[in-house]
Amino acid sequence: MAQSWKEAKIEAKNAGCTLVYHDFDRGCYGACRPEQRQGHFSRGRFVEHHCICMPTRFSEEELEDKERKFLEENPGWPKEA
Repeated sequence: MAQSWKEAKIEAKNAGCTLVYHDFDRGCYGACRPEQRQGHFSRGRFVEHHCICMPTRFSEEELEDKERKFLEENPGWPKEA
């Protein structure tokens, strides 16, 4: 798991993934493919995590800006879910 968008982009490049994410439930960043969902199993049920997921084509600065803008526009997220 990565600790920043920059590290997530490096993970994505090394793994051949097209997406990077910030997992707010686990407090980490990472890389994934479109068909992968972030979460965990609890009592036999999949619980999806609250993540912001974006394409790797964005620069680290763009990822930070887009995340900041999303959080400003959605002040109750992820607590509202």
